[in-house]
Formats: sequence, structure tokens, C-alpha cells
Amino acid sequence: MAVEITWWGHATATVADSGVRVLTDPLFVRRLAHLRRRRGKLPPPEAAAADVALVSHLHADHLHLRSLAQLAPGTRLLVPRGAQRAVPGLRRLAAGGLRVTEVAPGDEVAVGAVEIRAVRAAHDGRRRPYGPHRSPALGYVVRGEARTYFAGDTGLFEDMAYEVGPCDVALLPVGGWGPYLGPSHLDARRAAQALALLRPVSAVPVHYGTYWPIGMDAVRPHEFHAPGEEFVRNAARLAPGVAVHRLGHGESVRPEVAR
Repeated sequence: MAVEITWWGHATATVADSGVRVLTDPLFVRRLAHLRRRRGKLPPPEAAAADVALVSHLHADHLHLRSLAQLAPGTRLLVPRGAQRAVPGLRRLAAGGLRVTEVAPGDEVAVGAVEIRAVRAAHDGRRRPYGPHRSPALGYVVRGEARTYFAGDTGLFEDMAYEVGPCDVALLPVGGWGPYLGPSHLDARRAAQALALLRPVSAVPVHYGTYWPIGMDAVRPHEFHAPGEEFVRNAARLAPGVAVHRLGHGESVRPEVAR
């Protein structure tokens, strides 16, 4: 088995490679501020079992302190450079036993038999839209038996394929948590365009169909339900050589990789 991907909902997934469990953007709550989990049960406790957790940027649906607190002491936690200054709660988690490391694009960290490289993302990395402390928004490439790219939140950007490099599996955001997405995001069409640039062997859509604003059930519900299927259709047209695996919450796949 080269790699196994489990999607827990939103941007949270487990990448199991070479005996190492890598957890992305842990979010284990039924409600976050004005957002409510509308699809999929809450991830089971074993979802928090990880050797290393990756935080792509400081927005609260990607850096969620209460969810990170469920990680076992000793777990590695990679966060964007400057995150501990911008989010003081991370210091408390570090004091409680999480091994917090700040990274910037180009930095590499070895965890067991895998190597994790931070890459650039085209997204606002501040904790709040007008927060005083800036941190880079990141994606990550996990290299073990396979090369898995977790994009975090990002828009398309020049040299995306060059900066990410060759990858076997791409975990791409294809939606959001509201009816509107700005240019610093990938929707289903732009995510398929990213596939055409990256040319991975396999892809798994994430960051859609999980959370939705309370009281907005009747506002463009298509934007909540449809991005996964739309990504599959757009990928078939724009990147027909890529095997797309649309998972349900809690489902796993062992995707195709280069031999």
C-alpha cells in the first residue's frame, strides 16, 4: 500500500503513508461560530490519532484550537511562520505537549519515513481578515511511498505546478462554507484547472459539503451540495487522465500512484 486517504469532512483528512499518519487542518466540532455541520457524523476519536498534523493557514475553520487540543501529547504540529504570535492559544498547546514547528514555503520537515515540504498558497493567511499579524497561507507536499499534495485554501497562481512539483495525489478544495467564493479559493472549475496544471495520478476533492451558515439553508443550496460532482465532471473534461475519488465523510481510498 503506497498511501491511504481518509476524508473526515471540510479540509480534514488523514494521509497514511510509510507507517506515518498525517492529519490535515483538524476540525472536529459540530458547530463553529455561525457554521453548522450539515453532512456527515463527527469524526470518531481515532481521527485525531496522528504522528503529525498540518495547519494550512490561520482561519478558524483550518486552525481550530479546540480540535488541535484533541491531539495526543507528543504529536508534531506544523503551522505557518508567525502563527504562535498571531494565535497565542498555540503556545498553550505547546506547553501541553504538542511539538509545534513554524514553517514557511520551501521548508522541509522529516517525520518518521516521510518528508513534508511547505509550499505557497494564494490565500489570505491572517487570523482575521483585518488581523495585525501576517502569516503565509500554505499547502504541503507529503513525500513517502507516494507524493501527496494538500492544497489547504488557495486560488490558482502562476508557477503552481513548478512550486508543488510532481505529485501522485492531490487533495484540492472544491467548495467552501458559504454561497460565495472569492478569487483566493478553488471552486469546482478552478480546481479542475489546477488538476490540468499539476497532472497528478489521482485526486480527492475536499473542503465542500460539510459546514454551512446557520439560517442560510435556503440560500443557493446548490453551492453546498454540488461541488463534488461538479469537480468530477470538470476534471473529466480538463484533466481526463486523472483518477478522481469523490469520498463520503469518513470514507477511505487507496488511490493510484505512479509506478
